[in-house]
Amino acid sequence: MPRINADTRGSAKHLRNSKAPLRKYRLEAFRMKENDSALKHRDLTQKIIGIFYEVYNELGHGFLESVYEAAFEIALTSKGLNILRQIEVPVWFRGKKIGDFTADMLVDKCVLLELKAGRALDSAHAAQLLNYLRATEIEVGMLFSFGLKPEFKRLAFDNARKQRGEHLRLLDSLLCVDQEALDDESG
Repeated sequence: MPRINADTRGSAKHLRNSKAPLRKYRLEAFRMKENDSALKHRDLTQKIIGIFYEVYNELGHGFLESVYEAAFEIALTSKGLNILRQIEVPVWFRGKKIGDFTADMLVDKCVLLELKAGRALDSAHAAQLLNYLRATEIEVGMLFSFGLKPEFKRLAFDNARKQRGEHLRLLDSLLCVDQEALDDESG
C-alpha cells in the first residue's frame, strides 16, 4: 500500500480519485504452460485457479480462513462443481487407524483443496497437503493462500507410489455417506 503524503501528493481524496487502478490479479498471468497438458485433472485445476482469483479479487486479504472457505464454496458451486467441505482423512499405520486430518475441501471427488489465510505459503503448508494426498487415493491437491498477494501451489502424488492398506478408501467412505443420505431421504 503506498504511503500518503499530503504535503507532496495532495489530499487523500485526490489519491482515491486518481486513475491508478486497483490491483486485480488475473488468471492469464498464471496459466499453465502448453507442455503441462499431461497433468492430471488439468482442466479442473485451471478452473479452480480462475475461481480462486475471482474470490481473492472480490474479498482481498485479511479475513479468517473460514470466510474464504465459505466464499470459495459458493463460487465453486456456482460454476457447477461438486464440493465437500471439512473432509475427515483417516491416517493408518500397520492396519490400525491412528488419527485423522481434516482437509478443507474436495472438488468433484478428485482434487483436495487446502486454504490458508496467513501472509504467505511455506513448506509446512505444502507438507500438510502432501500428507493428505499420501493418506488418500486422491492424487491432486491444491494449496491456496489468501495472504498479502494471492498464491497457489499444485501438488500431485500418484497412487502407484502410495502404500496400499487394508482400510477403507476415502472415496469409498464418501460414497457410503452419500448412499446413506439417499437411503435416509427415500426411506
